[in-house]
Amino acid sequence: MNRLRSIDDLGTLREKLYLEYEQAETSSIKVCCGTGCSAAGGLEVAEAFSKEIEKQGRNIQVVGTGCQGWCEKGPLVLLEPQDIFYQRVTPFDVPQIMDLTISRGRAIERFFYPRSDTGERIRRREDIPFYQKQLRIILRNCGRINPTSIYDYIRVGGYEALTRVLSSMSPEEVIDTIKKSQLRGRGGAGFSTGVKWELCRAQKGKVKYLICNGDEGDPGAFMDRSVLEGDPHSVIEGMIIAAYAIGHVSEGFIYVRAEYPLAVTNLGLALYQAEQLGLLGKDILGSGFDFSIEIKRGAGAFVCGESTAMMYSIEGRRGMPR
Repeated sequence: MNRLRSIDDLGTLREKLYLEYEQAETSSIKVCCGTGCSAAGGLEVAEAFSKEIEKQGRNIQVVGTGCQGWCEKGPLVLLEPQDIFYQRVTPFDVPQIMDLTISRGRAIERFFYPRSDTGERIRRREDIPFYQKQLRIILRNCGRINPTSIYDYIRVGGYEALTRVLSSMSPEEVIDTIKKSQLRGRGGAGFSTGVKWELCRAQKGKVKYLICNGDEGDPGAFMDRSVLEGDPHSVIEGMIIAAYAIGHVSEGFIYVRAEYPLAVTNLGLALYQAEQLGLLGKDILGSGFDFSIEIKRGAGAFVCGESTAMMYSIEGRRGMPR
């Protein structure tokens, strides 16, 4: 992995990755390997596809994706370019799918989702009512890319916003853009993100730290986990931009509960890849801007979702609100 020395280097790499992807005459099998589908056997399904493809000597990509959003129907499998969506696939089904669908081009209806009202079996994911009503913004890459590959993220436009910020925007312009976007916290208070960054920038301290709160204590709340598992580089990119906008920030922390082992693993790998490629650390993309990120694991206490308690926990103390 060669270190990128400039913004132009990143642009050249993105163009190369995109062209290689477009020109590749290969099919891909995208298996959901998020926590939900993994618990249902998603990892075993992905492994079964890989072994079958190797045995047949086929040039087909098996991509383990982040959460595709429908955990109760997992393991989920998306076949491209056939645009076929299968649900509740097991490792024992893999030879049949390889034979009928991949080799002969025949879809297998028993893996289609059946509508609860009419019983109609639906082939395309976009035609399923559950997905039709969704507009994915934060989760747009989850289920689309391999979360353990920085190159996949770059190919679909990852770190493009960072290059725009570092090359043509002042910190004040970044904050103004965030304020105009009306981006706000989703934890309940709805506080303006742009105003928060502006207040932090106005503080006189010469050393500041940026904290990403990836801990969620509400029962059944897995928004942060899904992003960290399925698209960790988007979180890293957002933190770099925030650090640049706030100023005097060279170190950041991602606070995530230890009960999210897949999120911790994927995030740790993403941080390593970003550092190796020159997107984290000293002199990011030759801009003169330095920023590094460290993972801090929490014990899962509900109260540590509160900011001051979280800071205590990061410092190694009992998580108690001030």
